[in-house]
Amino acid sequence: MSLIVMKFGGTSLADLERIRHAARHVKREVDAGHQVAVIVSAMAGTTNQLVKWCEEASALHDAREYDAVVSTGEQVSAGLMAIVLQDMGISARSFTGWQVPVRTSDVHGAARIQSIESDDLRSRLSEGQVCVITGFQGISSLNRITTLGRGGSDTSAVAVAAALGADRCDIYTDVDGVYTTDPRIAPRAQRLSRISFEEMLEMASLGAKVLQTRSVELAMAKGVRLVVRSSFDDPDAPQVAPDGSNSGVPGTLVCDEDEIVEQQIVSGVTLAKSEAKITIRSVKDRPGVAAAVFGALADEQIVVDMIVQNVSDDGRQTDITFTVPDAEYDRAMNAITSDRERFEYDTITGAKGGAKISVIGVGMRSHAGVAASMFRALSEKGINIQLITTSEIKTSVLIAEEYAELAVRALHTYYGLDREEEG
Repeated sequence: MSLIVMKFGGTSLADLERIRHAARHVKREVDAGHQVAVIVSAMAGTTNQLVKWCEEASALHDAREYDAVVSTGEQVSAGLMAIVLQDMGISARSFTGWQVPVRTSDVHGAARIQSIESDDLRSRLSEGQVCVITGFQGISSLNRITTLGRGGSDTSAVAVAAALGADRCDIYTDVDGVYTTDPRIAPRAQRLSRISFEEMLEMASLGAKVLQTRSVELAMAKGVRLVVRSSFDDPDAPQVAPDGSNSGVPGTLVCDEDEIVEQQIVSGVTLAKSEAKITIRSVKDRPGVAAAVFGALADEQIVVDMIVQNVSDDGRQTDITFTVPDAEYDRAMNAITSDRERFEYDTITGAKGGAKISVIGVGMRSHAGVAASMFRALSEKGINIQLITTSEIKTSVLIAEEYAELAVRALHTYYGLDREEEG
């Protein structure tokens, strides 16, 4: 018997019919003899409506009351899931974040989980009761309801799994696993049976939308094995893993690198569009200049991504190039140009409409020439590279957005990631 945490997102709980379908997944695990805790998001569209009402009520609303309002969506989902499970003959009850309790920091709208008191949950699970817990929320040291911000329900699921020492945490969503790239761009993309935490973290941060970066970080830190699964699969279908193993877990397992026997050199290709490039030329090369530039951007809450610095031969001047989201381009340019004397540069140029393409794989650690082969593959398609950054397990390039999908397909094929044609 295993202890499993099952998390269902908003699209999986969009209406009562989908809640009943999700409950059948839960029943399958209960019938198999497992202890099950369920984490739920709000029904699709509910949180957006609650946020809209807060904004319409007052543009300068109290953040504490905002959390009290937007957290109610998950409470509805938890109650309905418990009712449906009870109707199926399963012992179940719902818990809000404060009832568990999930202790968080006092930062409303973006709280961090500090601890989870799991004794009551453990007792109920051992008695065969399914605990249905609201995701996305907790309680502060001042006994106020808090919400965790973007990706909060996934984070809640991982945190509960860690607190309970769960055997795995199943994340049910609208896709059936993690793919080598977006199947809408490359139809021959393959579903990965396993992927390491590090690879998943890179893919999540570089454009893949399957899991939120924050939840993957927590899973890696706590050693919580994740499984990405589709809530729309038939709950009564045989539970056979994609790699044909007898693990009985379809979808993609996100786990420690040691659990993956054969590592591919490249596991995936990601795409992030709408990247703007800004270049500050002939900046005085002295201590503190880079700190001043990026400090000014940080003061405006502008997230900077790729950064490249080129120092002149005489060491007196440097060019600094970086990328920001297209939506932040105008604010970023204004943050630099409004205080030109402070930064001591000659010119500043920039343009919107770039695309960041990344190849990711832990196998890159032990194989030389991956970056060179990436550049060669793009060159063969006539695609110019504007910017390059690398890390131990990824290489990213900035190119013109009009070539983005061509680049993804070319690299996907080049690294042998295409699914073989059937028949």
